[in-house]
Amino acid sequence: MKTLVLAAALAATASFASAADKYVLDASHSQVLFSYNHLGFSTTFGMFSGFEGEIMFDAENPAGSSVAVSMPTMSMFTGWEDRETHFMSDDFFGATDEDMISFTSSSIEVIGENTAKITGDLTMNDVTKPVVLDAVLNKSGPYPFGPKQGTPTLGFDATTTLLRSDFELGAFAPAVSDEVTVQISIEALQAE
Repeated sequence: MKTLVLAAALAATASFASAADKYVLDASHSQVLFSYNHLGFSTTFGMFSGFEGEIMFDAENPAGSSVAVSMPTMSMFTGWEDRETHFMSDDFFGATDEDMISFTSSSIEVIGENTAKITGDLTMNDVTKPVVLDAVLNKSGPYPFGPKQGTPTLGFDATTTLLRSDFELGAFAPAVSDEVTVQISIEALQAE
């Protein structure tokens, strides 16, 4: 009897897993923007690009979906070369070309028709912490033109707030805010 129950559970798991479709991130249309307060005078902005990753998307059961993405730490762009050099120094990331920032979801809570809270592990500066993203599915449909025309495509936006100090990046806080606002926008195309 136990064997029969186990076999049924495994079969159900296999059919559930196959319900999700694999989507690959489009690096040319995916960014992470961040902003923080500088000395109370201004808000400074930056971004990361160069994404790799995939979304396993289950349209019938979005809570059963998952996401895993990564990007090179040194892909950071702030519009000021000296600032980027400082961020990559030992004051902050101490980054090399091999260092990556990654996020892997652990659960998805659907809270509206096209909104969800995505909980997962963010690894940055060799520190892993749980993070919750407030996510919105902007659009799901075929890509409209060009070589990708007709390919099923997803577009998401998400936001969260991080504390730099949680990732051992808290230099100069609180003068430079410990709190960082993060905005994410991604496109992903169904894998062939």
